[in-house]
Amino acid sequence: MENSKIKGLKPLVETDFVGLYDVEYKNKKGQEKHWMVSSRKSKEELEKVYLENKEDKIDAVVICALHKAQNKLVLINQYRVPINKYIYELPAGLVDNNEDIETSVRRELKEETGLDLISINKINSKDKLYLSPGMTDESVAFVYCLCDGEITDKYQEDDEDIKAMLISKEDAKNILENEESIDIKAYLMLQMFEKLGESLFI
Repeated sequence: MENSKIKGLKPLVETDFVGLYDVEYKNKKGQEKHWMVSSRKSKEELEKVYLENKEDKIDAVVICALHKAQNKLVLINQYRVPINKYIYELPAGLVDNNEDIETSVRRELKEETGLDLISINKINSKDKLYLSPGMTDESVAFVYCLCDGEITDKYQEDDEDIKAMLISKEDAKNILENEESIDIKAYLMLQMFEKLGESLFI
């Protein structure tokens, strides 16, 4: 048996933010197969990663922020078109124009919540974290940080329908028990915050 290996790809749909590709690969038995892959990368970028073993870049940041003054977790409730409902999430966003992780975190935190980044305590980005590797190559840096300021929606883009909030340990427990719609990253963070509180950010 030989390892699975990508042989080529063909773009099916390409937009400014995401593309859909038909990826040709060989499975473990050497049979030629096809897989649909959604990617933030252009065809040229993806070919370099798949066919030339170029190092893949991180696509986005996921922000696990503790409000320093109130000692609460920052959470958002955002309308998402694919599921046609509001869902609890952590603040997050794309890394723009090869900017560094701190710049992305500062920009996205301000845009989605109005809060100001104080410091980054930890970044899980040495090994990329993947969101749904059965359908996309999208990877993120998971960032723990401290922030301050007042929540506002005045920095949000027109297509962002977001309510930001500060969550106590008791609030986290209530959200989990009420079986609300929750993004998996936010779900796991709410579980940890309920048990560990601010020690998560040390």
